[in-house]
Amino acid sequence: MLSRELVKEALRRALSTGADYAEVFAEHTLSKNINMISGKTDKIADAVISGVGIRIFQGTRCVSGSASSLDPEAVLGCASKVANALTGTAVVQDILLRERLFGDVHPVKIVPGSVANAEKIDYVREACLAAKDYSEEISQVSGSFLEVDHQIFIANSEGLFARDRQIRSRILVHSIASRDGENQNGAVNHGARKGLELLGEYDPRELGKEASRQAVTMLHAGYIKAGTMPVAIENGFGGVIFHEACGHSLEASSVALGQSQFAGKLGTQIANEKVTAIDDGTIPNSWGSMNIDDEGTPAQRNVLIENGILKSYMIDKLNGRRMGMASTGSSRRQSYQYEPTSRMTNTYIAAGEDEDSDIISSIEYGLYAKSMGGGSVNPVTGQFNFAVDEGYVIRNGKICEPVRGASLIGKGSEILMNIDMVGKNVARAQGMCGSSSGSIPTDVGQPLIRVSSIVVGGR
Repeated sequence: MLSRELVKEALRRALSTGADYAEVFAEHTLSKNINMISGKTDKIADAVISGVGIRIFQGTRCVSGSASSLDPEAVLGCASKVANALTGTAVVQDILLRERLFGDVHPVKIVPGSVANAEKIDYVREACLAAKDYSEEISQVSGSFLEVDHQIFIANSEGLFARDRQIRSRILVHSIASRDGENQNGAVNHGARKGLELLGEYDPRELGKEASRQAVTMLHAGYIKAGTMPVAIENGFGGVIFHEACGHSLEASSVALGQSQFAGKLGTQIANEKVTAIDDGTIPNSWGSMNIDDEGTPAQRNVLIENGILKSYMIDKLNGRRMGMASTGSSRRQSYQYEPTSRMTNTYIAAGEDEDSDIISSIEYGLYAKSMGGGSVNPVTGQFNFAVDEGYVIRNGKICEPVRGASLIGKGSEILMNIDMVGKNVARAQGMCGSSSGSIPTDVGQPLIRVSSIVVGGR
């Protein structure tokens, strides 16, 4: 992608005004998004992203810049502009770049870009038609297939010279059910760090039916009465609660600046002893996995919380300097245009020892959150608010009628202490996480859990 001599000169220029660290990040990314509405192809969007980001450190001061070209003139010009942000001189020694090969634990059987669009379109159409045929109350169905071929190159003044290729695929089906002027939504999506072989793992008809089942079920649901109650949160995307309400507060980007509810609490109990939480970027072919992070540090399995005790944060190089701690392979960025920082990869609550049936039967009256939606959180205070896309009343230890309009409201540090039952069946789900370094693919997950007490918004 970039020659060794060009990279060495860019690093020398970047260091010339007194920086003690310099980094070159280059990328060439191809992506395609096929969108379908009502069984007809609506749009096929192809995109190419190519450019370089250059960053320097002077202590804990950071300066970064980017150029939308990989031509030598653009790369060297970017390095000079970044260096000009500092006022000083330095004698730059020769930089010895050593190429490192980190291997690949994410095999791709079928590169999506090598297959004609027609095959992908046929798959999405079959899913959409099955969704539409599920019920006369389904008023609209949309579907999409996303493929990304992300190639990155990283070199730095410490001698690193490395590259990685990340291929990801994702399928999404969305249904809208309508009755008497009222609409409800249902959606299913699956993604992985895989190629087109992902489609062979899921029957498109079943994906379509499941999206429509959710929509129709919620269309006929009543409303839950607001109040404080126990809640059982299902596995898979239920893990978005931990990701948002707690995970962001364990990223060094918040912790290093003292803007986290968990800053300074390493080694202390922050959760119920039944809670163990992990961020693992090494899971083969997982949506949020990588071989190396966007600073060239190998991906790691980081135990964040173990039996309720805070064990680790997610750390990048710059915030590691601020904290006096080593990187945990957690630096990520959407593209060369963003400055990298600490982010999650595949973050989940580990399996516990409780049976799912015991969790449900333990609740006299409460909410079963089968499917979670989006929400918001303040990482400083940990206050959050999340929608429940598909919920059911639990009455006398049994899952009863569906309810809609429910939301979960609370504080991250409190919900961690209130998770008092943890099931055995861990499942993960895929999403895109937005933060200061852009939108990145992440997995969330957990087994079925019980939160002994939480505020449920409703009517």
